[in-house]
Amino acid sequence: MSLSSERPQRILLAVTGGVAAFKGVLLLRELQRSGFDVRVLATESALRFVGEPTWHALSRAPVAHDLWSPGAGAGELHVELARDADAMVIYPATTRVVGSLAAGITDDLVTLTASCMNGPVVVCPAMHTAMANWEPHRAAKASLVAAGLRVVEPVSGPLASGETGFGRLPEPSQALEALARALAPQDLAGKRVLVSAGPTREHVDPVRFLSNPSTGRMGFAVARAAARRGAHVTLVAGPVSLPTPDGVHRVDVESAQEMRDALGAEFTTTDLLVMTAAVADFRPASITTHKLRKSEVGETPSLALERTDDILAGLSAVATGQVLVGFAMETSNLAESARGKLERKGLDLVVANHLHTAGAGFGTETNVVVLVSKDSTDELPLLSKDAVAERILDRVGPLVHERSQEP
Repeated sequence: MSLSSERPQRILLAVTGGVAAFKGVLLLRELQRSGFDVRVLATESALRFVGEPTWHALSRAPVAHDLWSPGAGAGELHVELARDADAMVIYPATTRVVGSLAAGITDDLVTLTASCMNGPVVVCPAMHTAMANWEPHRAAKASLVAAGLRVVEPVSGPLASGETGFGRLPEPSQALEALARALAPQDLAGKRVLVSAGPTREHVDPVRFLSNPSTGRMGFAVARAAARRGAHVTLVAGPVSLPTPDGVHRVDVESAQEMRDALGAEFTTTDLLVMTAAVADFRPASITTHKLRKSEVGETPSLALERTDDILAGLSAVATGQVLVGFAMETSNLAESARGKLERKGLDLVVANHLHTAGAGFGTETNVVVLVSKDSTDELPLLSKDAVAERILDRVGPLVHERSQEP
C-alpha cells in the first residue's frame, strides 16, 4: 500500500446483496481514514439493504449501479471504472457473485468491472454456514484463488439467521489488511526485518517502575508495513496493549536488558533493524523484592540510578552489513541532535521528531519527522504513523538490497 505516494490510490468498493452490506459502510470509512480515494459500486440487490443516498453521501461521489446510467464518458462504465482504479474489494460477496466470477459470468456491473481489473481484486464472501460449506461454492472460491484473485475467508460468529457459525463477513480491518497487502510493493520479499517498539520498564520494587509514555504505535506500524512488503518480521515489543500485526512474529519483553537480549538473539540473521523503542536510559541500582513502604524510605527518599546498556550502539558495533535505523525524540536542535546520533552510533538513518510538535508526541496516531542520513535531511509533513513507516521503508529498502548483493 503506497501510503507515501503523491496521489491517493483509488479503490473500488463493490457491495453485493447480503445482510452484511451495512458493514461496507464501515469499510468505506476505514479506507478513507487510510488515505484511499474510494468509489462505490453496488448491485441493485445491495441497494435494498443500504440505500444509494447513504453511499453517495459518505463517498462524496455518485454510486455506480446501473450499466445504462450516464457518466461513463465516451466508453463503457465498467471499463472506465476498472481503468481508473488501483484495486477492487468486493465486500460482502454473495454466493451468486463468487460463483459468477468463478464461471466467468459477468451479468451485472460488479462482475463486469471485476473482469476488467488490471489491479488486485479482493473478495470477501459472507453467507449462512450451509451456503459457505456448499461444495460448489467452496470450489468456486478455490477457482478464484487459482485465477489470482484474493479471497478473505469468512469467520465464525453470529449470523443473520440468529445462529452462530462459519460464514460471517470478516471485519473491515481484515479486508483493509488484505487490500493493503495486495497493493504493497514486494521490495522486501525474503528479507529479515527486526523492529523494536514501545517503552521499557525498570522496576524499583514489585509495584513501581521507571518508564515513559511510548505506546509502540510507530514500531508496530513499521512492522506491519514491512510484513506487507514481504519481509520476515520479528517485533520485539515492550509492555504495550496493541494487537500483533498480521504475519509478524512478536517477542514481548519488559526491561531494557530483556530487550537487549531479545534483539541480540535475532540480530545476526537480520537484514534491517528499525529501533523505534523508547528504551530507558537509567534503571534503579538495586531492586527491592517487596513493596517499599513510606516508613522505610523516610521523609526525603532518594533513588540511586545506573545506566542501562545502549542497545543500538552495541548492535552497531557488531554489525556485519545490516542496515540500521534509529529514532530520536528531541526537545531542541532536532536535526543537529539526530545527525550526531547518526554519526556516533554508525547508523544509516535516524528518524527524529520533536516532543512538543503538534501531532508528533507520544500516544498520537500521527507523526512529524525528519529523516536524517549521511547525505540528506528530509522534513516530512504531518502524516499518519502508517504513512511514516512507508516513507522509512521507501528510503532504506534500496540500501537493504544493495547490501545483500555485496560479497
